[in-house]
Amino acid sequence: MINKTKLALGIATATLTLAGALVSPQAAAGKKAEPCCADNKIDALEAQMQAMQAEINNLRAAQARPADAQKVQELDEWMAKSKKEKPHHDNTLFFRGGYGHANAQRGGTLDPTENALLGGGNRNGQIVGPIADKDAWYMGAGFDFALTDNVWGAMENTQVLGELMFDYKQYANGKPNGLSPAEVGANGPLTLNTQNATVSQFTLAASPKIKFLKDKPFRPWLIPVGFEVNVVSPPSNAITVLSPGMQFGLGADYRVWKDIFIGADARYHLTTGSTDGVRTDGVTAGGYLGIGF
Repeated sequence: MINKTKLALGIATATLTLAGALVSPQAAAGKKAEPCCADNKIDALEAQMQAMQAEINNLRAAQARPADAQKVQELDEWMAKSKKEKPHHDNTLFFRGGYGHANAQRGGTLDPTENALLGGGNRNGQIVGPIADKDAWYMGAGFDFALTDNVWGAMENTQVLGELMFDYKQYANGKPNGLSPAEVGANGPLTLNTQNATVSQFTLAASPKIKFLKDKPFRPWLIPVGFEVNVVSPPSNAITVLSPGMQFGLGADYRVWKDIFIGADARYHLTTGSTDGVRTDGVTAGGYLGIGF
């Protein structure tokens, strides 16, 4: 910054110069100056005044320049910091798993094997009948795609995302899916299927997800309603494998490092009834690992 003393000295110097021009030897002696000399002195005085004004302008500009330079420096530092600290990504790839429970026995092509004509309700020491297992484990993955950061202007710091998710549920390791060798001999070659069937279900779902507290470490969310399609195995008695339905969910995640999240969720899966004897209503609850991108 320019020293104020320098400015004062410059003004004083210019003033003394002006005074010296006015007080000439001829003026001190009371003598009348020649016209040509008077014109020269006036020109010199005007030049000195212009020089003094230019000096003052330069000093003023020099004083204002450091403030502008400081603002520019602060702007450069802010830009460098913004580039260094990248914002968190809004899209997420997540992997999930946990526990599932069905509301009712699912039903399917295994149920008719309790018919007495096909060997009764006991085969090789196993009770054969409806698919009684209601408890399952599941694993899956999905994507969250950001649609808006503020519910289209209605709520600040509240995101709306589109979730595309799929998972696999397994209710039982295996169930008899046919007749024993003795029953094959008694009922003929049409009953040769003696394999076991894994009772499972594949779900593909698309849902809107509302996530609160954007850019905070802890972010709760909810799914008001979503659409899902379930693929069941074994199929229904009518050999139907698809069961459409809805899902509702809530959960929360926590940012552990940069764009790495851990979270937990619970979802309720609802259908309007059974699909050709197969029921897929139930709940899932578990945890997930998310990666922002």
